Amino acid sequence: MKFFFIYVCHFVFTSAIFRAKIALQPIYMKIYFFKEAFMNKYKYIGHTLQLYGVEEYTLHGGKGNQTHIFHVRNGAGLELFINADRCSDISRLTYDGVNMNYMSTCGYVKPEFYSPESDGFGFLKSFQCGFMTTCGFDNIGVPNIDAGVSHALHGTISNTPAEYVYHTINDDIISIHSTIKDHVIFGRKFTLERTLEIPLFSNTFAITDTITNEGSTDEPLMLLYHINLGYPLIDENSELTINSSKIVARDDEAQKGINEWNQIISPVPNYAEQCFYHFYDSDNASMTVYNPLIHKGISINFDTREFPLSVEWKMMGERDYVLGLEPCTSLLDGRHKIRKNGNLNYLKPGESKQFHTNFVLHRKPIM
Repeated sequence: MKFFFIYVCHFVFTSAIFRAKIALQPIYMKIYFFKEAFMNKYKYIGHTLQLYGVEEYTLHGGKGNQTHIFHVRNGAGLELFINADRCSDISRLTYDGVNMNYMSTCGYVKPEFYSPESDGFGFLKSFQCGFMTTCGFDNIGVPNIDAGVSHALHGTISNTPAEYVYHTINDDIISIHSTIKDHVIFGRKFTLERTLEIPLFSNTFAITDTITNEGSTDEPLMLLYHINLGYPLIDENSELTINSSKIVARDDEAQKGINEWNQIISPVPNYAEQCFYHFYDSDNASMTVYNPLIHKGISINFDTREFPLSVEWKMMGERDYVLGLEPCTSLLDGRHKIRKNGNLNYLKPGESKQFHTNFVLHRKPIM
């Protein structure tokens, strides 16, 4: 019986692997042929930077003086500008040379210019937006006082430089590895290990964040990816789809536009921002924007077991013209209210939590 049981288990396991390989075969074949065609180009070049690579820059002048940038370019039209001085966030993203993100009027700003200020809104003076700004870990959303401690708008992690940053090119993937420490004496001691993976031969990239509590007490953890899409991807021609099952207006202003949550309009003077919460029935959430005028689009995919909801930040103002699509761990009402509602998440000493987000760029409409 023992040997029969082992044989059955082996048969079931190998059958499952066989079925998985059959299902993935079209994908493997597509990557194989793309790679073969790409590899044939090597005979025409001297250095791989003619096709792909990573270059490090230091900016000069203004509030962004001495900012450390990793410029990543793959062979499929993707370019990412990663800001090592701001949590290794993605400051800019282009596809086929077309800009995908919104960059605020603040531009590049070094962390030393950040101050929460007395009202907790100092974040806005150094909020460059860019393609992605990481918010947390002590707070996301409005400033508040929780258990006697003040927490500024969207926390402080986005204004924290990386301790270590390096890149590798292995197995047809460019990887940017970063370590960011959010450590406070007599307080939280979170360490973020961030890996950005950009395949050489694909129109995709992915972020994997591992956050570890290196302290000796349970600590609240809040996280939001402030993903900011801008012109020319975003204009009145843009089409927005989100596979959410429920949409809730954040406030009375948003309630006015709840029926037009997915309609992008031309810039409006003195526009009042609208925010909508998106909730999901599925484990797999997807948010997609496509602009048929420029034949460009992007999909943002994440696991709702890691990010149970997302925020749609619709800001259609003149010069403040941005669509934010933001996976997050909680509502934006402030840590004090999240604690009161019993929805505040914690990391135990030594505990780690991972967050995965995948991005797909498009040249054709998404069917």
